[in-house]
Amino acid sequence: MVYQLTMNKEDLVNTIAAKTRLTKKETSQILDALTETIMETVASGEKVVLVGFGTFEPRDRKERKGMNPQTGQPITIPATTVPAFSAGKVFKEKVVE
Repeated sequence: MVYQLTMNKEDLVNTIAAKTRLTKKETSQILDALTETIMETVASGEKVVLVGFGTFEPRDRKERKGMNPQTGQPITIPATTVPAFSAGKVFKEKVVE
């Protein structure tokens, strides 16, 4: 049987706080500032590159054909911009270990 483990924000804050010896409150504020800054930067159309970790960037999706699952009728899904993450070399290597 395979179990999927998930680390939530509280777990992440606890782990970072233990590694940095910062308080959980300070760590949570830093994590919030980091994620907010990444979201604002990507939303403005720019990339965020964390060497070794990865790149956050906006990507354009073209208009495409789809199907309404309730009626089976074809629909057109409009073009949009979505956030994307590409793992860096060091991150990829760490996952493979």
